[in-house]
Amino acid sequence: MFDQAMARIAGRFRRVEPRATARAFVLGLLSGVERKNCWQLAEQAGHARPGAMQRLLRSARWDADEVRDEVRSYVLEHLGGGGVLIVDETGFLKKGDRSAGVQRQYTGTAGRIENAQVGVFLAYASERGRSLIDRRLYLPEHTWCKDSERRSGSGVPEDIEFATKPRLALQMIEAALDAGCQSSWVTGDEVYGQDPQLRSALEARGVGYVLAVACTTRVRINQDRTVIRADAAATALPPDAWHRQSAGAGAKGPRYYDWAWVQIGPDANRCLLVRRNPATGELAFYLCWSPGQVALSALVRVAGIRWCIEECFQAAKGQVGLDHYQVRHWTAWHRHITLAMLALAFLAAVATSTKPARSADPSRPARSSDPIDLSIPEIRHLIGALFKRPSLSVTTLLAWSIWRRRHQAQARRCHYRRRLTTRSPT
Repeated sequence: MFDQAMARIAGRFRRVEPRATARAFVLGLLSGVERKNCWQLAEQAGHARPGAMQRLLRSARWDADEVRDEVRSYVLEHLGGGGVLIVDETGFLKKGDRSAGVQRQYTGTAGRIENAQVGVFLAYASERGRSLIDRRLYLPEHTWCKDSERRSGSGVPEDIEFATKPRLALQMIEAALDAGCQSSWVTGDEVYGQDPQLRSALEARGVGYVLAVACTTRVRINQDRTVIRADAAATALPPDAWHRQSAGAGAKGPRYYDWAWVQIGPDANRCLLVRRNPATGELAFYLCWSPGQVALSALVRVAGIRWCIEECFQAAKGQVGLDHYQVRHWTAWHRHITLAMLALAFLAAVATSTKPARSADPSRPARSSDPIDLSIPEIRHLIGALFKRPSLSVTTLLAWSIWRRRHQAQARRCHYRRRLTTRSPT
């Protein structure tokens, strides 16, 4: 099955050398290597130096967007139809100021303002599984888009212009729909729900959405005659307007919340969806639209699926090294992220293919001795063991140790020299 996945992208590499290196790179991402950067992936693959891995990300001739398209079609093929498109962002904490798109900015990864890159991602989630299918590196407007010297130093293409995160999300959604994705729903958090252009574009394409918004969002009720805040609309709801439904299965069982909906504006298919935590009373709000009438349970299902992309980020970073890269260049970032998405997609496809074989009789009740479905971490562990290379010889291990320490010594000398030349005179 791994060879089938790699065969999907083989034609995107013109030369056999980068094609073989890409295979070794993805295998390394699936291995148990502690840090999945070029140095350790090269050592894992049995290479004498990391040069081939570094060339794969930086200078080899292949198009990361073409491989991304193959990853997307691979996910849609294996996870089936009827899925939901999910948009969200994640941060990559960095040091220095030379990595493409890096600056001090808020990232949910740290929960505060940090020096980081931010990537906007699109995930696809269905009953069969979920995986990442697209990515965009967010390029801040003032510190990057308007700084030609900085852009040139990090290899940002000249045709890349500033785009807001919702705009990047819309680009990915439209690309997925144009590529044949049959998804009828899009969901995302407040960053995307608050953007009217994103919502209007989805409506124009006939794609329904359940997008989170802030409690201060103003909505029109009473057939467009009254404009109030979302939290005020929720407070005015009678007790019988609330319905307890599950937002999907979580790690500890079904996630039950109280839900209510309020028609907003003259359109009967447009509503404000409100979620209430039964234990704390905490409220969450969603703007919803659908091309036809739908039941409350349909909106609840889509709202609950939004958390699947967080699970994708956790699996991608924890299992296949999405954030383990040590690159600064625009092209290298997109190539590493794309190959990590391929590794994650492969794990999701394997997990999906094993589910029907769990029980030949679906009516048989589960027994306490029955194992759970194969999880992505378990599959990654099994694959890592299956493709594990023989132990390296002492000579090879020492050669890598000497190479690393020489490289680190050279880097240290460069840092010291830079500090001495930039230090203010005393």
